[in-house]
Amino acid sequence: MKTENTVWHEQHISKEQRASLKSQKPCLLWYTGLSGSGKSTVANAVDALLFKLGCHSYLLDGDNVRHGLNGDLGFTDEDRIENIRRISEVSKLFLDAGLIVSTAFISPFTEDRTRARSKLEDGEFIEVYIDTPISVCEQRDPKGLYKKARAGEIKDFTGIDSTYDVPENPEIHVKTAELSIQKCAEQIVNHLVERGFITIDKSASENFSHLE
Repeated sequence: MKTENTVWHEQHISKEQRASLKSQKPCLLWYTGLSGSGKSTVANAVDALLFKLGCHSYLLDGDNVRHGLNGDLGFTDEDRIENIRRISEVSKLFLDAGLIVSTAFISPFTEDRTRARSKLEDGEFIEVYIDTPISVCEQRDPKGLYKKARAGEIKDFTGIDSTYDVPENPEIHVKTAELSIQKCAEQIVNHLVERGFITIDKSASENFSHLE
């Protein structure tokens, strides 16, 4: 529901001007995948690599955001929808500041991801599907959540008793069970280079080892 009696206030400095100052094009890397798939780990590795390359970026992690902005939300379908709605609005503001933004959320529903995409300009939303088999996610189970979900201690758990809609045409398809975290991060950063969101020396994109 929109607040009444409010009018959008135009700012003197545009998104294009802010991005130009940073020598990059703003975009949103929207990481989606099952719990334990490696979303946060890969997103952190990408953020660190972008930092070393001199880019201006910020990572919005699902668990971290639930400690503050979304601390009042649970994990019902309705709360998950509102969780994604809020984070997509925050991401849009960060893009307006000229940043390269990463969001690491399960975001299980296609409809919510499509809605988040629709809030941005064409090409700014980059869906990054962290494709990891649920069997591998359960083996990792870094937070012990699958074990609790299987025991019935956690309800509405994605992949167990709550649906996950697999992305049909993600811009980036990452398989963490087959590649190292560093290689996954390089795959994503190379996509940004190829699409012109960031500009780096060609030799740097061919050999990231000196940035590790």
